[in-house]
Amino acid sequence: MTYSNKAVAIVGATASGKSAVAHKAALALSPNVEIICVDAMTVYRGMDIATAKPSMQERSEVQYHLLDVVDPSEEFTLAEFQDKARAATKEIWGRGHAALYVGGTGLYGRAVIDDFEIPKQYPQIRETLEREAEFRLAELYDELRSKDPVAASKMEPNNTRRIVRALEVVRGSGLPFSSFGDEMTAYKESRVSQVGLLSDALSSQTAIAERFRQWLDEGLLEEVQQLLRAPLGLSRTARQAVGYKELFAHFEQGLELNECVTDALSASRKLARRQRAWFRRDPRIEWFEDRVLAQSRVEELLHSDASIVRE
Repeated sequence: MTYSNKAVAIVGATASGKSAVAHKAALALSPNVEIICVDAMTVYRGMDIATAKPSMQERSEVQYHLLDVVDPSEEFTLAEFQDKARAATKEIWGRGHAALYVGGTGLYGRAVIDDFEIPKQYPQIRETLEREAEFRLAELYDELRSKDPVAASKMEPNNTRRIVRALEVVRGSGLPFSSFGDEMTAYKESRVSQVGLLSDALSSQTAIAERFRQWLDEGLLEEVQQLLRAPLGLSRTARQAVGYKELFAHFEQGLELNECVTDALSASRKLARRQRAWFRRDPRIEWFEDRVLAQSRVEELLHSDASIVRE
């Protein structure tokens, strides 16, 4: 049996158990299935514990992709991720294997699964806008409302990052930023079969708390200190990692550790809620509460023609 041109995705909220299901399914079909991690933070080297990266043992058992791609000092965009995911998929198929996407970063997943058209980056325009935003953000927001009222209506007038990104695209491409978002609300026929893991709020909170305690036992504080000691510092995107961001405040601002841990758990719970809401909107996902049944379904799909990706 050939697995080339086959792909399945496993999705779900943080701490739902999707990574374990993916690993077991890939291991059961080894070496014919390779995993592509669809996560905005596992791309960073040295950010290992609180991103729940697979262990070295797991990496020796199954081929993983898109881990440790860049240093934490570097920014890594959605477009760059999409390019690398496409390249990894072609590489996997070239070996006659199947690609198993796993992750909870919903936008990144859809960019790959639905092959989104992502607006280009315009670094010089962005730099100019970032300087302007320091003293005339309100005027930039008015400009956005004039040139792209749809995009402006979907963001707060004080959200500097989003306003700058939208105007960067408007000024750079000459097209409304909102014109690139039609794919977000249109769930076209799926290119990739998706299996979702359900997790209710109570079990999710318990799993998140237990996992964070385990991370602390495994040396998360030491890992955070090591990241902060890096000569080149941390990029804006790396600093947004939930679980790290809150602990950075302990070392950089002197906040009490218990307070920072509480903040990290709260941020993780909010992340899980956002992820559940994101994935629930996609009618193409086949949901499972039982992890064993989910694994069986993934293996069944990878065996069948239903997982063949037709461009």
